[in-house]
Amino acid sequence: MKILIIEDEVLLADSLKTLLIAKGFEAECVYDGEAGAEYAELGVYDLLILDVMMPKLDGFAVARRVRANRCTTPILMLTAKSDTEDRIEGLNAGADYYLTKPFDTRELLACINALLRRQGNQVNELTLGNTTLDLSSCNLVCGSNRIRLSAKEFDVMRFLMQAKGTILPKEVILARVWGYESNAVDNYVEVYVGFLRKKLASIGSNIRIEAVRRLGYTMEVAED
Repeated sequence: MKILIIEDEVLLADSLKTLLIAKGFEAECVYDGEAGAEYAELGVYDLLILDVMMPKLDGFAVARRVRANRCTTPILMLTAKSDTEDRIEGLNAGADYYLTKPFDTRELLACINALLRRQGNQVNELTLGNTTLDLSSCNLVCGSNRIRLSAKEFDVMRFLMQAKGTILPKEVILARVWGYESNAVDNYVEVYVGFLRKKLASIGSNIRIEAVRRLGYTMEVAED
């Protein structure tokens, strides 16, 4: 499960990231609302942890923006404000739960697990066209055919399928899959896209990884 932390208090954001990674989640941090909205709209996260008081865009504005763009990712809103009106505004903006600072980490983890459980099968598999990516087994499945992906193939495929048709720049895929501090180069993305295309063809999938010149890659369902 991949969680995005949108929090301008760097120490708190990084502490939350460390906690979540220790609990088996993938976690990334951004430190202002504008960047948070841009990351959230990629559609690759299973949960957003969103602070209210932030520079550029506050948490209410971020929630409204991602919901307006049909991003259905669960939002756990964090804030030092405990007034009823603020809670109501957060929920009306699109938050799924509202947790007041300071909070017990056990309560935070309980909220995260509850929100992830609500998604049901959405957190266990991703489906596009006639093909499913099983998140628990790392298998691509098409009808009675299935093929196992390597760790990096799985990460690239999951990122592309979660993007739901959004064009992902090569450098963004490289950063998300190999990490911002990795020595990996652009050619890695091309190589793994090639691997995935062959595996999709081998199971009779009707989804294609399309290269958009000078922009990146996107997933499309082939027309009959």
